[in-house]
Amino acid sequence: MADNGKGKEETSEAEDEKAQEAPPAHHEEISTETTHTVSIAGKAVEYTATAGRVILTEEEGKKKASFFFVSYTRNKVKDTSKRPIAFAFNGGPGSSSVWLHLGALGPRRVHLDDNGMPYPPPGRLVDNEHSLLDVTDLVFIDPVGTGFSRAIPNEKAKKFHHFKKDIEAVGEFIRVYLTRHQRWGSPKFLAGESYGTTRSAGLAGHLYTRHGITFNGLLLISSILNFQTAGFDGTTGTFRRGNDLPYLVFLPTYAATAWYHGKLAAKDQKRPLRELLDEVEQFASNEYALALFQGSSLPEDKFKRIAKKVARYTGLSERYVSRYDLRIEILRFCKELLREEGRTVGRIDARYTGIDRFKDGDSFEADPSMDATMGAYTSALNAYMRDELEYESDLPYEILSAETWQNWDYEDFKNAYVDVSETLRSTITRTKFMKVFVANGYLDLATPYYATEFTFNHLGLDESLRDNVTMEYYDAGHMMYVHIPSLEKLADDMRTFVDNAS
Repeated sequence: MADNGKGKEETSEAEDEKAQEAPPAHHEEISTETTHTVSIAGKAVEYTATAGRVILTEEEGKKKASFFFVSYTRNKVKDTSKRPIAFAFNGGPGSSSVWLHLGALGPRRVHLDDNGMPYPPPGRLVDNEHSLLDVTDLVFIDPVGTGFSRAIPNEKAKKFHHFKKDIEAVGEFIRVYLTRHQRWGSPKFLAGESYGTTRSAGLAGHLYTRHGITFNGLLLISSILNFQTAGFDGTTGTFRRGNDLPYLVFLPTYAATAWYHGKLAAKDQKRPLRELLDEVEQFASNEYALALFQGSSLPEDKFKRIAKKVARYTGLSERYVSRYDLRIEILRFCKELLREEGRTVGRIDARYTGIDRFKDGDSFEADPSMDATMGAYTSALNAYMRDELEYESDLPYEILSAETWQNWDYEDFKNAYVDVSETLRSTITRTKFMKVFVANGYLDLATPYYATEFTFNHLGLDESLRDNVTMEYYDAGHMMYVHIPSLEKLADDMRTFVDNAS
């Protein structure tokens, strides 16, 4: 062997310098493909799972973001133009797609008991016999700052933590994916949960006006399109005092929560939940709404009568309701309902209960519904990536990024509530054929069903297009799919929707 004149030490230093100059792995497009089979509705579905990165660039080629995704495509499909494709993501903002991915839509799901309660760690996966993979291919997207997705360079991440920039970036990923995988001719769907429904409505409008991309349907799970419905007085600097709407639209879910935990009077506990909610909705939209509108001019006798009814429907004391001027803020309710038992109720799902160190205070230490699911989903996801999808990365998979959420920029809505309902109305009206499916959990205290109904009732859709919207309801919370009976119904409802909209 010829001597190149370099000693071992010199060679090592050169290699080190070269390694330092090389771009990080998440700045390059890397993907893995594995094949699997899952049984859905008693039939075997063979599919290919792809885990990888798409690098988004400026037009001149400069890299700007690395998008991580996991896709599932059914094998042996002869004509993909007849095969639907659904792009799915969660919300936060700052959440990865893990919840819809391993909870509802994907071919594998986190193993919880039938009520959604966790088993001892670590989290495990089982086949998801309720996956939508039999009727549509699936692409799970992690927006920048979540999952393995990162800005390039990393210090530019904040520019993507922005209402409009987020929509543009996710929209660019979808356009690139459709182009590279030759899926422009397929029926197309968006599936979003929570803030992901905000993103879905924005994306449908953006992609139609920017690229002419039309969607057959939107799957909105635990929807929030108009943030005024959740803008309690003084709870965040984004909102201003004087907004009574949340107290009205949250009341039915307060009643459902009190009913679930057995905190109502015997006559109301014995009633079917839907019958009780019909009555509470009538009260909320009539007597209660008028009382809050009157403010301090409300006569004392009427104030006491309203306080008594609010107490009856919420399971709280009349004294407590009166102390807060008939207006019960969400976190106060979560703390107060089971205070005497030393328990709190979950905001994401009111079926879950937690234990705080102290009984006093106006808020819980942590949301027990998130505590019940976070660990199981995190460990299951990280093991799944490496063991089954064969995707390796030393980056932390950001399940829920507090930094992203805390730095999110809503500059497009300065001095106003975030509201994409008009974008949704406009897109449905202009495309005519786009259908919308809305899934609501009765025990969801984050995006209550009556708030969603209020938003859609004020959408302003022409009468000829109102049947484009379908709503369904489930006996669980925000992530209703962790409750197996609700997952079964949700899967059937979504499968029917995709078939009809395709």
